[in-house]
Amino acid sequence: MNKAQKNLKLLLDEKVKHYNVSGFIEDDPVGIPHRFTKREDIEITAFWTSILAWGQRVTIINKATQLFELMDGAPHDFIVNHEEGDRKRFASFKHRTFNYTDTLYFLEFLQNHYRKYDTLEDAFLQNGKFKDVETSLIYFRAYFFDHPYAPQRTTKHIASPARKSTCKRLNMFLRWMVRKDDKEVDFGIWDRIPTSALMMPLDVHVERVARHLGILKRKQRDWHTVVELTESLRLFDPEDPVKYDFALFGMGVDPE
Repeated sequence: MNKAQKNLKLLLDEKVKHYNVSGFIEDDPVGIPHRFTKREDIEITAFWTSILAWGQRVTIINKATQLFELMDGAPHDFIVNHEEGDRKRFASFKHRTFNYTDTLYFLEFLQNHYRKYDTLEDAFLQNGKFKDVETSLIYFRAYFFDHPYAPQRTTKHIASPARKSTCKRLNMFLRWMVRKDDKEVDFGIWDRIPTSALMMPLDVHVERVARHLGILKRKQRDWHTVVELTESLRLFDPEDPVKYDFALFGMGVDPE
């Protein structure tokens, strides 16, 4: 690294220390899965909350709270054991373009999956093996909609690099599940996907700050942009590049 890169690393490392703290949890959607202790409950609430994570954070938190209250506060137990008639209670649940049809299919998918597997991590591992995050996300989308009655409208809620999406929500979900440290924000409950392989969740705040700092050059906003940014951050920490999500996001929403 040259001097400018070393100075930038020092800045980003300092910001990670500032924002990767337990106090971050309360006002962020990651606080939803932190309400649970059972691994399956954490996975389910983290996954669904991440998919709902667009718009104001307070609205996301309120909507996710409402959703899991409809599951009697025990998402895994409800999902595995509920019957079709129990799904009627979700008829009024809606968040932006996520509606009843989408909710019904998510319930169907999750019930089918958890009746076969103990963890949602298997949904990202083709034949139980991990290659890279891009491959995992492409596989997950195909697996998620591998059902003869999968509604076409719901496909827009599950992104894929194959469709050039930045996959911001799914990358955020993977960060929550995979990253391991002692700061209490991310859960680190999956061990078959390495932290070093994670890709940056690219939202508007992260993108703006990364461009300002000169670590993102690509003009388009697509999967290749995520790759470029993540590779730039791997220069600073090849084992945990997405820890800098805390720094870039924090600087974006809380400029000093």
